[in-house]
Amino acid sequence: MKFRELAKYFEKIESTSSRLSITQILSDLFKKVEADQIKHTIYLLQGRLAPLYEPVKFGLAEKMIIKSGVVALKIKKEEFLHEYKKIGDLGRAVEYFKKGIRSLEKKELSVMNVYRQLYELASAGGEGSQDVKIQTLVNLIRSLDALSCRYVVRIPIGVLRLGFSDMTVLDAYSWMIKGDKSLRPTIEKAYHVRPDLGQLGYVLKKEGTGGLKKMRPAIFTPILMMRAERLSSGQEIIEKIGRCAVEYKYDGFRLQVHYSAKGRLPSGQKKIKVRLYSRNLEDVSYMYPDVIEGVKREVKANEIIFEGEAIGFDPHSGNFLPFQETVQRKRKYGIEEKMKEVPLKFFAFELLYLDGKKFLDISYLERRRALERSIKLTGDIFKDTLLLASENILDDPKKLELMFDDAVSKGLEGIIAKKLSGVYKPGAREWNWIKFKRSYSSKIEDTIDCLVMGYDFGKGKRAGFGIGAFLVGVYDEKQDKFLTVAKIGTGLSDEEWKQLKVRSKKLEVRSKPVLYEVDKMMECDVWISPSIVVEIKADEITKSPVHTAGRKLRPSKSGKALEVDIPGFALRFPRLERFRDDKRPEDTTTLGEIKKMYNT
Repeated sequence: MKFRELAKYFEKIESTSSRLSITQILSDLFKKVEADQIKHTIYLLQGRLAPLYEPVKFGLAEKMIIKSGVVALKIKKEEFLHEYKKIGDLGRAVEYFKKGIRSLEKKELSVMNVYRQLYELASAGGEGSQDVKIQTLVNLIRSLDALSCRYVVRIPIGVLRLGFSDMTVLDAYSWMIKGDKSLRPTIEKAYHVRPDLGQLGYVLKKEGTGGLKKMRPAIFTPILMMRAERLSSGQEIIEKIGRCAVEYKYDGFRLQVHYSAKGRLPSGQKKIKVRLYSRNLEDVSYMYPDVIEGVKREVKANEIIFEGEAIGFDPHSGNFLPFQETVQRKRKYGIEEKMKEVPLKFFAFELLYLDGKKFLDISYLERRRALERSIKLTGDIFKDTLLLASENILDDPKKLELMFDDAVSKGLEGIIAKKLSGVYKPGAREWNWIKFKRSYSSKIEDTIDCLVMGYDFGKGKRAGFGIGAFLVGVYDEKQDKFLTVAKIGTGLSDEEWKQLKVRSKKLEVRSKPVLYEVDKMMECDVWISPSIVVEIKADEITKSPVHTAGRKLRPSKSGKALEVDIPGFALRFPRLERFRDDKRPEDTTTLGEIKKMYNT
């Protein structure tokens, strides 16, 4: 396929506000793309060159993109900047000037050709690499048609944002094969184990749905993490799952460890490689060298995938640190210094894969015992970095409540109860795990993970911040949409307002994303693409006709409009607790959870 043709699909998707229409456009595209090209086509549709967990970065700042455009189009920088400021979109600015210079259209580049050149651009390193990157982009701009330039320019600076989610792609795969979305559950199950949309598309094109059965856990491909349901008392938990394993719930960073000790170094020592992945599939290995070293010392396996929580530790008092201190370890610079200041302990609690054997469909007790055999235990919390989460098998609600109180007294978040016969279901939120957190012991202190959907300009003091209120929503899994629950204008420090503005700036889009369902009363001055997850504390959940979470509409008496039949859920006195960079948009609190919290 020629990139010119792919660019037309990009344009169709960008101008479409219907999720179903986008699904059908993608399905049509996937039918036309050959199997050996679909993987790279999918990555380009996502504005990337590889799956999210492979950190391939372009290393091109906006000013370098501008320089590339000016050189390629042979125009004055001032002229380009004037038009760019007027249009507000770097891709459309390049497209505007390219339309007037037909003589530069020299080649019909294929999708694979463009992909390879972008990959070469991203891979360039060392002395003179910036010049190589600029020249590569110059060549692409000169070779491609105007519309293609719009999208090729957007990709390196991460602003492609066509407005569809991974779930939309899964639906499109089903439409490609079956003509409807009936295959979505089967495809999604494979995606949860191997969340690489490109590889998934390749398997489906080559082998159909039968090939999905061969997709097993793989070292250095993160598995979507399982999630827990919520209950607010020991009695409720025992009534729901009976005798269960109860662990402390640590308030830190949940990490998935991938470890391989295959092969030997020239010295004869084992060749050990370790990667750490966050809940949102990001490779964060470089942030936590102390955890990496602990895993290398204390794991007994050839290959293993397991999960746990990293939490700050005070070696003087033996106490765990609150999240506000632990979160300081999430950084790109000054890692070694902060590691000494805030050392981490990593509590392992789940086994997913061990030496060629998949443990996802095996009961909790078997997973736990195999995990225990795979870690060298000394029981010395001051010496070891890698530890096992505590485990108590209980069927007495009172003892479960006492363990909850003990966890809180230690400065931990609460407890988590696990069904003894329960399996590990990647990406799912089921009753195999139940969390009982400190905040759930009182309805008015519930915390809710929300997606930031857009913001309004500031007034008065906040005019300098450029942001005065922001709209947040929760996830409706059935519709694959985000529904509003609050617009927040108070409760943030000046630094938090500034931080939110900086984060939002890179995510701004021209119109409301297709995944958002928003009442006209809650429209924002600026929309941002799904990315920023925040933890919100509210006094209570109430009902509101202007918020769309759980809202039902009905035709008016005239039949010409819709009116509210059942009002939606809203957060009363919401305020920011913290940013949740470890969570994907789909990991936000669900509509179903909001309903349960409202009814308790």
